[in-house]
Amino acid sequence: MMLAIVGINTRANSCTGISLNSTDGAHIVARTVEWASGESPSDYLIVPEGFEKQSMLPDGKRGGMKYTAFYGYVGLASEDYVIEGLNEAGLSAGLFYFPHVGSYPKYDASLNDITISDTEFVAWMLGNFETVEDVIAALSNIRVVATDSRAQNLHWRVADKYGRQIVIEYIDGLATVHENKLGVLTNSPQYDWHITNLNNYINLKPGTDTSHEFGNITLSPIGHGSNMLGLPGDFTPPSRFVRVAFYQTSAPVLANAEEAVNQAFTILEAMTIPIGVQYSDKTKIPNIPSATQWTSVTDMTNNRIYYTTMYNPVIRKFDLKEIDFANVKYQQHPLDMVKMRPMVDAEVD
Repeated sequence: MMLAIVGINTRANSCTGISLNSTDGAHIVARTVEWASGESPSDYLIVPEGFEKQSMLPDGKRGGMKYTAFYGYVGLASEDYVIEGLNEAGLSAGLFYFPHVGSYPKYDASLNDITISDTEFVAWMLGNFETVEDVIAALSNIRVVATDSRAQNLHWRVADKYGRQIVIEYIDGLATVHENKLGVLTNSPQYDWHITNLNNYINLKPGTDTSHEFGNITLSPIGHGSNMLGLPGDFTPPSRFVRVAFYQTSAPVLANAEEAVNQAFTILEAMTIPIGVQYSDKTKIPNIPSATQWTSVTDMTNNRIYYTTMYNPVIRKFDLKEIDFANVKYQQHPLDMVKMRPMVDAEVD
């Protein structure tokens, strides 16, 4: 079964990514994963060193590039296709939906030995590289192809424990690498378009405006946050980019990684897409709690990856330093064993 995030329709697919740093030098990336057409299989993978795999090809068969994981990693996945992950060397990688923009290299069967599916690109990066620089150097040695006619396109965020972050996009068959200095990513259009678009919101700043004369009357703020007037509130990728960039850049820099991790979850809670807003026909809304199916936060500095889901807001953590990737077995488990939000009785004296 093909990865749910790249199929069916565009209203089902959106992702929002941010980055934070703490004053003690920790580097954090975080993101949401949405698809509103129904529940998608959501699992986590523990992948050991030495794990071997062969990439899928457009004909649906595994005849593409063979790759072996030099580094072990933890991946958050749909089926066995890694959407977001962290390896033991401190490299983070994730895919984001990128419809209607760009194109991969044309498939050439004579190059199958260096051809990799777009949905397996994250796993290949996590298994093979320590730094963003290593990933960039290897891009010329592979050919990325789509393996589902419904997929359209993906782009990728890659970050390392040294603080460098990039966005990889395929435009006219060529890999384009953007230095993601802002640390924000959503979906289409291209990353550099989003950066240019931020200039349309140059007036936005935190806080509340002061009273001022307006003709013969005085205008005064009627609530806090009036400097934010004009901040877009819809869920299109350009609007989400602007909104989350504002939330990220106005957030205080906290003391340590754990505080920054919690801050990242809080910021992304404001980006959660409730189920139903994507549907004009209310009779077709799927029976799921949220269009935001899960959220992850990755601490590259301390080698930890955290997640919450639409079924459980409790933050769960993998500490990669505690996993023996040389000896652990490959394993795959659902993100949620129980698909219902936990409820406990409040304490009463």
